[in-house]
Amino acid sequence: MQIISRFILWLMGWRIIGNIPPDIKKCVILAAPHTSNMDFFIGRLAYWSLAVPVKFLIKKEAFQNPLGFLVKNMGGIPVDRKKSTNLVDQVADLFKDYEVLNVIITPEGTRKLVTNWKKGFYYIALRANVPIVMGFVDYKSKVGGFGPVIYPSGDFDADFKQIEDFYRTKSARFPKMFSLSPENNL
Repeated sequence: MQIISRFILWLMGWRIIGNIPPDIKKCVILAAPHTSNMDFFIGRLAYWSLAVPVKFLIKKEAFQNPLGFLVKNMGGIPVDRKKSTNLVDQVADLFKDYEVLNVIITPEGTRKLVTNWKKGFYYIALRANVPIVMGFVDYKSKVGGFGPVIYPSGDFDADFKQIEDFYRTKSARFPKMFSLSPENNL
């Protein structure tokens, strides 16, 4: 799958840069910007091309169609967005069960415009005592991959400032649908 993924990305004109540092065996990977289904496709190819095993949170409805078994086999973890199920604790607890676990989370939570990212990714990493790796797609340059690693300090605002600074330089497929915080909508 690694060679096929690299070839498809090459055909599409995409380059993948960076990687998860080899000493990091468990982490939360942010996937942003997320404004299109194409983000998932490019990201999935990128992870396969780098041989990075991942699991990802996805709405439970994705498991209810005829191809739901593929979503599960690709690493999908169903999320019921209509229920308050203490997902932060559930995902943080998953890290206890694995020697290697990279969980992808789209902090926007949807492809639609949101003015505030969900904070669950941060609290999952904090509770599981794992770093946050900034995964990205940049449609303007057709580059995707991994950026900086942040170890949550417990001060969300200070840590999120670093995250905002990094993603501010990334271009979404649909730029008008991407926002980091309210002040970016002015």
